[in-house]
Amino acid sequence: MTVDAPSLANLNRPALVSWVTAIWSMTVAACLTLALVHALVWWRRPRLAQANALFALLAVTTALVAIAEVALMRAATPAQFGLALRWLHLPTWAIVLLVMGFVRIYLHAGCRWLGWLVGGLRSVSLLLNFSIGANLNYLEIRSLRRMPFLGEEVAAAVGTHNPWMLLGQASFLLLVVFAVDAAMAVWRRGERRQALMVGGSIVFFVTMGSAQATLALWDLLPMPITASLFFLGLVAAMGFELSREMLRAADISDELRASEERVTLAAEATNLGLWVWDMARDEIWATPRCRSLFGFGADHRIRFSDFRERVHVEDRDEMEQALRNAMEQQQPYEAQYRLVLPNGDERWIVAAGRLEDSASGSVTRMHGLCRDITASQRAERELHERRAELFHLSRVAMLGELSASLAHELNQPLTAILSNAQAAQRFLANDPPNLAELREILADIVAEDVRAGEVIRRLHLLLKKGEIQQQTLHANDVVLEVIQIVRNDLINHCVTLETALAPDLATIHGDRVQLQQVLLNLVMNACDAMAANAPNQRRLTLRTRAGADATVQIEVCDVGCGLPDGDPKRPFERFFTTKPHGHGLGLSICRTILNAHDGSLGAFSNPGPGATFRCTLPASAEWRETRGEGTRAERDSLSESLATRHPVPSCAKGGSGEC
Repeated sequence: MTVDAPSLANLNRPALVSWVTAIWSMTVAACLTLALVHALVWWRRPRLAQANALFALLAVTTALVAIAEVALMRAATPAQFGLALRWLHLPTWAIVLLVMGFVRIYLHAGCRWLGWLVGGLRSVSLLLNFSIGANLNYLEIRSLRRMPFLGEEVAAAVGTHNPWMLLGQASFLLLVVFAVDAAMAVWRRGERRQALMVGGSIVFFVTMGSAQATLALWDLLPMPITASLFFLGLVAAMGFELSREMLRAADISDELRASEERVTLAAEATNLGLWVWDMARDEIWATPRCRSLFGFGADHRIRFSDFRERVHVEDRDEMEQALRNAMEQQQPYEAQYRLVLPNGDERWIVAAGRLEDSASGSVTRMHGLCRDITASQRAERELHERRAELFHLSRVAMLGELSASLAHELNQPLTAILSNAQAAQRFLANDPPNLAELREILADIVAEDVRAGEVIRRLHLLLKKGEIQQQTLHANDVVLEVIQIVRNDLINHCVTLETALAPDLATIHGDRVQLQQVLLNLVMNACDAMAANAPNQRRLTLRTRAGADATVQIEVCDVGCGLPDGDPKRPFERFFTTKPHGHGLGLSICRTILNAHDGSLGAFSNPGPGATFRCTLPASAEWRETRGEGTRAERDSLSESLATRHPVPSCAKGGSGEC
């Protein structure tokens, strides 16, 4: 190369500004600044900002490449040039791996096997760089030559090229192929801006940087290696895209904050409290309304243990079990519990929540809402008490109608006891007394006393006012007990009773007294409906059968006047009655009782005269679990035992004889 004298004079003249130092220093400063910014972003959100971490490392390695290039240009001996070029390959190897990692994480694209191939080739090149010759590019550097660049002289190597340099250049070529494949995949997904900004910038700047370095090393381009400038363009393009994402995240954060304020305002207007439980930090965020419900101050840091202490002791286990089920089964959380506030007040709370999974798939947070239902709970309890009082008054009124029958029921055993006691006195007056007869008389007295006690027990149960006693029952037993209560009333009304009790029925779950009240009401209504019939045409049928969907049906069938206007809904209307002195609440109460037992009450017109009222009750949970197997003998035994304790009149044993 020939240089004219004026040019040499200009080159030898000391430059006021070294453009190499200025440009490459600004490159290093820009890369390190971007690296610091995105490293801080990753530090705040290590799991969600992995792409920012890779970008920060990419910017740092680009700065290292720029420093190595300056060392090459300022090298004074062949050894310094060879050492700088050897260490230049280390950040270059890192750049290749970081670019592929960024594509995989940020774009969610890129052929996996091609990435492994690129990384493998570049790693082999790095090993050859430290083991063969002066470096990967030169087997031997014999001397340095000087060339003009940006107004000053820089160093260039003169030596024997290393043929293994082609392996490193092939890795850059495959990296470009990898980036093209990823950009096309992103483009097909419809994310065209990201495909152009990230994928396109990788293809362009890696191609230009590797081409410039290759031409410079093969002495085809009279200038030093300046790949860092092209990598800076790549860093700038990636940083611009990540910055757009950060700005978008900031906009979304503002929108979420505004949305949160709107949701909080709407929740407070509807008496709802919002909460978020961060399980990793064991911290519960709550809106002011939620804090007020639980009795926490505005500055109080709420932990799960603090929340647990507010829950009533009797409800804690149930609440914790609901939480465990929600976390183990990945289902929404629902619970209802009482709170005990520091001032001693008690509140009812209903809460619902949903789990939130992290990027790794583990449960980290639960967010939900709670509402104060104290007023509704008190109103429901008061309604329950009023309903119980109404049911009790209905039973008392019904027993008033049965007073003659019950008096006769008690008079029979008392008369028998009196007669037996008088007979015993006469036998004791004999000398010697007849002890065998006395034993029989005393046995009769005991039997009649037991009979009178059973009558009083049944009256006590019907008149008793108390809470509902849920228990497992047999429908046939309930029917037989009702027959014992009304037996004398049926005799007085000259009603013929027929029974058709299915021997193999499922058990039911409910309150014995309330179900007896329903059947008593239906039986008395049937007797009233047949009052206008001739005595020999008053026939009442009590029937039990298995219904569909694991239910039990109890039917009360009469041959009376039938349904009013044939309408099956009219009798259940409140205050509707066909009796001269009726109050019109009996059937309405009966339906309410059966609805509380998850059952139903319906009315049907018979093909002939009269109507049928059908009670349908679901089978008990115990029977559903066993499907009724192995219980028939037990039910038959109980029914026989009950029939033995309470003998049924002849007209009620399945025949059609008149009373």
